[in-house]
Amino acid sequence: MSDPTSGSLVTTPPPEQPGVVGDTAPVGAGLPETKRDQPRGLLGDAWYDLRRKPLFWISAGLIALFVVMAAFPFFFTSGSPNDPVGTGLSRSLEGPSGDAWFGTDILGRDIFARTIYGARASIIVAVAATLGTVLLGASVGVLAGFRGGWVDALLSRIADVFFGIPFVLGAIVILFTFNPEGAGSNEWKIMGLVILALCLLSWPVAMRIMRSSILAAKNADYVVAARALGASNSRIIFKHLIPNCLAPVLVYATILIGAYIGAEATLSFLGVGLQSPVVSWGVMISDSQQYIRVAPYWLLFPSAFLVTAVLSFVMLGEAVREALDPKLR
Repeated sequence: MSDPTSGSLVTTPPPEQPGVVGDTAPVGAGLPETKRDQPRGLLGDAWYDLRRKPLFWISAGLIALFVVMAAFPFFFTSGSPNDPVGTGLSRSLEGPSGDAWFGTDILGRDIFARTIYGARASIIVAVAATLGTVLLGASVGVLAGFRGGWVDALLSRIADVFFGIPFVLGAIVILFTFNPEGAGSNEWKIMGLVILALCLLSWPVAMRIMRSSILAAKNADYVVAARALGASNSRIIFKHLIPNCLAPVLVYATILIGAYIGAEATLSFLGVGLQSPVVSWGVMISDSQQYIRVAPYWLLFPSAFLVTAVLSFVMLGEAVREALDPKLR
């Protein structure tokens, strides 16, 4: 419109419509619902953060490789020359070559094939022991943290007793007590005893982690509201407390798998863990200690696989911890 008191025309802009800034459409207009920012839960935020970390993809890729090696070792080696238990004294202590990429041991066995097949026992022991430790420790931690009182005090003192036992000494006592015949025992019995020893000596850590999380969450508003609505104790534990307190235990479990791979190798090196005829990285390292000067490759290759596997799980655990902890983002 024009100003009647002046000779010039003054244009008045039209009134702005609600939700419109100039010629700009409202935020999100014209976009499908799936493209707009949607609220994400804890796991959604963790995955959004993890997929942008190169460390996560590197560690996950290495772990996937080791899992495939453990599940399908024949994908990597096959045939009589690469038999992990086949002996050939004519090929004793041969260096790395085209026929034996990592060389041969004192009995002429292919070190490359034994290294590939050794991933199976090491990973089975580590994963099974981690599951047992987390299930036992988390269950006791939930019970202690939720019940409180004398139940919490009793379970905490029992956990302190196990926590005070030196790991190596306790494992040696357990394995020698239940397996006095040593290498003459059954393969699965040896692995079962190693898993049992690892679980019994490590569950207090998982118990303390879960107990502290339960103590921090059991008086939260959503728990008080659920109790006011008449929810039973079992529903509060399984529907509210455990899903919201599980993240620290998952991080601990991821790191624990790598720690158990190293623990199995340590016990096997000391002669109380896995033993022949079981093929594992720890057994190979133990067998090679007398031939380090004449055949250093016998120690080098299984040790390199062992260190890589442990670091992969530790790096994955650190990446998951940073993704699940909002304070570290």
